[in-house]
Amino acid sequence: MAQASGSPHPIEYAGSILDGALLTIELALLSLLIAILLGMLAALGKLSNNLFARWLAGIYTTVIRGIPELVLMFLVFYGGQLLINELAASVGYEDYIDIDPFISGVITIGFIYGAYMGETFRGAILAVDQGQLEAGSAYGMTRWQIFHRILFPQMMRHALPGLGNNWLVLLKATALVSLIGLEDMVRKAHLASGSTQEPFIFFLAVAVIFLIFTSISVALLQWAENHYGACVKRGSH
Repeated sequence: MAQASGSPHPIEYAGSILDGALLTIELALLSLLIAILLGMLAALGKLSNNLFARWLAGIYTTVIRGIPELVLMFLVFYGGQLLINELAASVGYEDYIDIDPFISGVITIGFIYGAYMGETFRGAILAVDQGQLEAGSAYGMTRWQIFHRILFPQMMRHALPGLGNNWLVLLKATALVSLIGLEDMVRKAHLASGSTQEPFIFFLAVAVIFLIFTSISVALLQWAENHYGACVKRGSH
């Protein structure tokens, strides 16, 4: 498409797109931390002897995996904002409270993918030889020692393929936050394309940046799989 007369040159928006890319990766990493934490809690809950914990974890993973990410994003952003303001009004706070799109995006994406991580971690924990955990207990290890010396390294070896897939999908799902006003690289590309009438250039740049992010992620995940695999091999000798 030819550039409109008098419109800014696309190169002028390079810095803006890169700033959006940094915001995107920050959003993805923080969401991943929340997802891993919630996923571990969900997995432990589903494997717990406590009936309420199993029920709560089961409801969480079932409901969240059954609702589209975009719908949940809107529910948290708009519904959460409405709820917070109603609660604030009930205690006498009259000023309107705006939920930051970045915080809303982190919480929503982390909450969504925590359900997927929960199933990943549950399967990984079940794949660990329970006899080794019992042996650790017989040797007098504390629960924490059994977890981080025996369970966690072997669990991670089994969980990494699923965790990696979830991370790659989560990373791409960050594009949804542009719909609630966050100035990530997708929104910046949309604004820039409107000013320059060159949408192909900007969205191609976004696609390349996402491809770079995912390629780096795949390389790091491969290293992690080799690392944990080596740890298990050394421990077996």
